[in-house]
Amino acid sequence: MSIQSSWGYLTENKTMAVDTTVNEHKTDKKMAEMAVKRRSVVEPPQCASPTEKGMVSELVYNEHQPAINHILLPLLRQSGNENRWLLWVTPNQRLSRQWLINSGLPLDKIVQLTQIRPIASINAMEKALASGNYSIVLGWLPELSEYEVNRLHLAAQRGTALGFIMRPQKLTHQLNSPPVRLQIHSIYYH
Repeated sequence: MSIQSSWGYLTENKTMAVDTTVNEHKTDKKMAEMAVKRRSVVEPPQCASPTEKGMVSELVYNEHQPAINHILLPLLRQSGNENRWLLWVTPNQRLSRQWLINSGLPLDKIVQLTQIRPIASINAMEKALASGNYSIVLGWLPELSEYEVNRLHLAAQRGTALGFIMRPQKLTHQLNSPPVRLQIHSIYYH
């Protein structure tokens, strides 16, 4: 008898039994407590941290500032030690092999999608995140709707992967904003 069916059996018998004695009631209660304990051992915890389940974040960067190297490269190097792949979804762009070597990233764990239309890159990133085969997926994507971002978040949680939507900073935005700005959103500090 499975845990779920034993729980149903116990609750049905408990409500159906009208003339139970005190000892029978205690036995039913003990059985129900044991079933709940077994059930909590079998089920995975529901409140895991976002990084354990996966997440997607948008990273706005300036191609002329080395901050991306200091923030993203250590994470990529660490993830390169896992048994999963690193995916770069870069429509019509090619990674520099020399840059990858100089950065210390494992060439044998990097996959790049270049021959893909920008609109198809959203679906490709979603499928890659959900697959569980990639520890990190970086995507240079077109503007996304809230619905598409939510789809990517759910896919990352299913595949326990990290996704980064990469956004190069626009020149007009650079002129209107301070030269160096890092904005970190946290649920711990407000």
